Amino acid sequence: MLVTDKQLFDSLKAGNYMPVYLLTGEENYYIDQASDFIEENIVEESLRDFDQTVLYGRDTDMRTVISYAKQFPMMSPVKLVLVKEAQDINSKEWDLLADYLEHPLSQTLLVFCYRHKKLDKRGRAYKAINNKGYIYEHAKLYDSQLPDWIGTFANQHGHTITQKGSVMIAESIGNDLGRIANELSKVFISLNPGDIINEDIIERNIGISKDYNVFELQKAIGRRDVLQCNRIVNHFAANPKDNPIQMVLPSLYGYFIKVMIYHQLPDKNQAASVLKVNPYFVRDYATAASNYPLGKLASCIGYLNDADLRSKGIRNAGTVTDGELLKELVFKIIH
Repeated sequence: MLVTDKQLFDSLKAGNYMPVYLLTGEENYYIDQASDFIEENIVEESLRDFDQTVLYGRDTDMRTVISYAKQFPMMSPVKLVLVKEAQDINSKEWDLLADYLEHPLSQTLLVFCYRHKKLDKRGRAYKAINNKGYIYEHAKLYDSQLPDWIGTFANQHGHTITQKGSVMIAESIGNDLGRIANELSKVFISLNPGDIINEDIIERNIGISKDYNVFELQKAIGRRDVLQCNRIVNHFAANPKDNPIQMVLPSLYGYFIKVMIYHQLPDKNQAASVLKVNPYFVRDYATAASNYPLGKLASCIGYLNDADLRSKGIRNAGTVTDGELLKELVFKIIH
């Protein structure tokens, strides 16, 4: 059966084990969290040499996996067989798992970490896992969901984070929950319980400038603030490793799409829910919409597409740097 985070971890902590688990989905962070918990908590550390087996899909096959699953535990109440990168096991072999799950060994926890793609739901193996075990699946978060996820993650560790701080991290790091969690963990070490994480703390501990980041560039573009746009773009050009154009362009593209959507909303009071942004930031989109008519926005999307192609070497002989491309792009946008 398909289970939530709470159902999975509550059952594991209570010792209510299933014979098979499928940890899957496009979001590797959740697979890693569940896999690490299982690897570190099911079998006592002193007994792992006897009753814990970790296999990798590229180095094994389903017949070998099942042979381990059929072995009774030697010292521990249960045996753990953990298969990482299970998507690398030949797809033709998964029916063997369905055969095993007709009469699984109750003392074995068989866990598959299946990344990047989904096990065929029409196949016997998926149906057998769904019938006899737990399926734990997470889709990739939308970029618009990242600030809320960051806020929740901070709350879970006893802190709150400003909305602007969440957006700064989301825009600068991108959709990589593992990296975001690692960076925030560094911040937590330097804080006292209950401390609020603001932009100054983020700049000091993560290295994301509170004044020179994609979020501030979007705001400056929305206001058509030429001076501030030039300051930020010049900073990006001088620090290309911290502000790669490959991160900046998608953020600006998403920003202009939201401004276009805002333009066409019949009820502007619904903007926060439609755009999936905090209500505090709706005013920024309203300002941008007043400064950029739909025709100009369409041109801006064209400028972005052109800059993206040129950053990849198309229609660019290599003489124009990413910093120069970005300066040219922002000039076209705001003029």
